[in-house]
Amino acid sequence: MTPTHGPAASGAPRGAGGPAAVDVHAHAMPMPLLRHLADSGLADLSRIDAGTLLLDPAVSGVAKGARIPLPADQYDVPRRLASLDAAGIDLQLVAAPPFVFGSSSDDGDLVMEVTRRSNDALAEYVAQGGGRLAALGTVPVGLPGAAREAARCLDELGMAGLTAGTFGGGRELDDPVNEDVWALLTERRAFCLVHPSRASSPARLRDFHLVQLLGYPAETALAAARLIFGGVLDRHDPVLCLVHGGGCLPGLVPRLDLGWTRKAESRTIPHSPRDYLRRLYFDTAVFDDTALRRLIEDAGHDRVLLGTDLPFDLADVDAVAAVRRQGLDPAAERAVLAGNALRLIPSLQQWH
Repeated sequence: MTPTHGPAASGAPRGAGGPAAVDVHAHAMPMPLLRHLADSGLADLSRIDAGTLLLDPAVSGVAKGARIPLPADQYDVPRRLASLDAAGIDLQLVAAPPFVFGSSSDDGDLVMEVTRRSNDALAEYVAQGGGRLAALGTVPVGLPGAAREAARCLDELGMAGLTAGTFGGGRELDDPVNEDVWALLTERRAFCLVHPSRASSPARLRDFHLVQLLGYPAETALAAARLIFGGVLDRHDPVLCLVHGGGCLPGLVPRLDLGWTRKAESRTIPHSPRDYLRRLYFDTAVFDDTALRRLIEDAGHDRVLLGTDLPFDLADVDAVAAVRRQGLDPAAERAVLAGNALRLIPSLQQWH
């Protein structure tokens, strides 16, 4: 496709063989979804002009009355395209945020309905992107029928890949109910962004915005550890990318290895946790040059993909420049900025 907006006009760098910068971690809440939630009594849109949104806890998983940031890019495609130009991003994978995953809800029918409407709305949203946006459909993990919804996103909605929360339906990711999901992802080689979708012990994290600042990185590490020790990565081989550089996980690898070596309860898998970590991918949204350098060194440049978390207020607005400041050799830099995403998701070529 030839984009109607884009780097050629703004001067953003672009590779001869395709997009030079592919952002795999960004979010949108399209207006058709928000209006449906409002009509159902699950959302208050009265503060949109002030850039905030209220959602029912059954949908959002956050406390009643908590204000959720809603920058215009979440629902306004021209505004998003302008933001891409400013950030030097050619192509962006857009996923629903965890605030509409319903990860903490015990109403499976509600979660499935909201998920389907969210996926439908997201497909319409990216279609307006002039070839610069592609969608990641939400998988309602923990619920029977999650694999069917994932397949619908890929086959009927034509999405580039998928995103999954770290918990759902009262079940962990290694619960047997999710076996069909991991089997589908493995069979289809579908890229899946794993995003924290709740925090354990929210009462202890309620102050200082710690649910997201601390709870989310810990949740990513917990979910990944359960995938490893629960044997999911022995039974299946999904293409999983952990956001926020894997959260706390990279720093915990030596301790996980030690537990696997010394604790009988942790000896549930045939290889050390470090070996399984080498099969996972990570985005660059770690917000610090030293942390990014360490991530690339530990994971390898072929396992790290550009991610921004745009357009939330905790996004990495300097992600492309941060990668370039690493002083990587040209091939490694190209891999992190775009090559790894294009390799893992070949269908991206049709969007740009």
